[in-house]
Amino acid sequence: MRNRSVATVAIATIAALGLAACGSSNEPTPTPGGDTSSLATTSGGAGGEVGVFTWWAAGSEKKGLDELEKLFKEKYPNDTFVNLAVAGGAGSNAKAKLASDLQNNQPPGSFQGHAGAELLDYIDAEQIEPVNDVIAALGGDKVFPKSLLDRLTVDGNIYSVPSNIHRANVVWANTEVLKNAGINAVPTDIKGWIADMEKVKASGVATPLSVAGTWTQLQLFETVLISDLGVDKYNGLFDGKTAWDSPEVKQAAADYKTLLTYANTASDGDDWPVATDMVIDGKAAYNVMGDWAVAEFAAKGKKEQTDYQYFAVPGQEGVFDFLADSFTLPKGTKNPGGTKDWLMLIGSAEGQKAFNLAKGSIPARTDVPATDFPPYQQSAMEAFKTNDIVSSIAHGAAVSLAWNADMSTAISKFYTTKDDAGLVTDLTAAAKKYLP
Repeated sequence: MRNRSVATVAIATIAALGLAACGSSNEPTPTPGGDTSSLATTSGGAGGEVGVFTWWAAGSEKKGLDELEKLFKEKYPNDTFVNLAVAGGAGSNAKAKLASDLQNNQPPGSFQGHAGAELLDYIDAEQIEPVNDVIAALGGDKVFPKSLLDRLTVDGNIYSVPSNIHRANVVWANTEVLKNAGINAVPTDIKGWIADMEKVKASGVATPLSVAGTWTQLQLFETVLISDLGVDKYNGLFDGKTAWDSPEVKQAAADYKTLLTYANTASDGDDWPVATDMVIDGKAAYNVMGDWAVAEFAAKGKKEQTDYQYFAVPGQEGVFDFLADSFTLPKGTKNPGGTKDWLMLIGSAEGQKAFNLAKGSIPARTDVPATDFPPYQQSAMEAFKTNDIVSSIAHGAAVSLAWNADMSTAISKFYTTKDDAGLVTDLTAAAKKYLP
């Protein structure tokens, strides 16, 4: 199972989902909790508690969850929403708690997971169930893009309902800092970006690039890989077509090492707002962060172009580094009927509009009007339609949880040693454990 690709989709299955949607039933479920074989809910929901496990405990993420909770209460008043959010570590704290709960046969009603390879571990352990019927009832391939359904499908089944899409390869920059450094154009590759960082440093800013804990460093490294390898060779890292000790990966490790010479010193406990705020406050010129950062700039009253600007990581024009949050149906959950009410809400057009407006991401559905969203999100929605899509390592789309953990260990070790040859060796060893 670990070596399966989530992109090995049965197209016929997706088509079948769309057809099934046309004929899905909404017959009422007579008892609280319902059953797993029907999507049906009574008007107002199946009843009972629905514990929703996430790591959305602060900032724009919490605001997005709050919007969903409010809408869930309106649409399904028979159900009781129970917020099981666990804060910190971009989900690492929550995943540790979740692993313990699942191991002890105490699954929540639904839990958040990154769409893609990250869910393979839960599927292998038979801890989550397919939600093909929910996807079908939501409209299947009529409302979700194929590029997304490809990444959700494993052996013909879909195991989660996506709530949103994020882009990971975005550079957020302080306009005033760049102006003071005499930088007027976006660099076209990593070498040019490093040259600009030297200009920033010469202008008196000690830390041209801000970073936070290990997962933000892994995210930065993955974007350097994309730039130095290109789309095809980057994608080949996850199916064995590109060697992890190839000259291009070695170049990426060397460039990553150079980039860190322009960065602040971070501790593993530093979460992303710490690094993004350095750009907002003019203490750094650049931060590579997912587009959830746009909500941080908005919350601080900063205006696009005037105070900040954004662009794809140099060398990635026309490339969208994809990740998506999604929600699951845990095997053995106490209230599967209520869980499916929740899944139907987060997959609905109304739910996706409310959630993504607050969180700063874009809807996974294609039928939510772009004109309802601010300029950045409109640009991201257009980019997702037209760009080459690659999967994020740091956010669970490209590799399994176990592979991600090994890569995080290698990145954390490198942060101390700065041994780029050693980083390549460690990443190659990790890949050998999980590739065919």
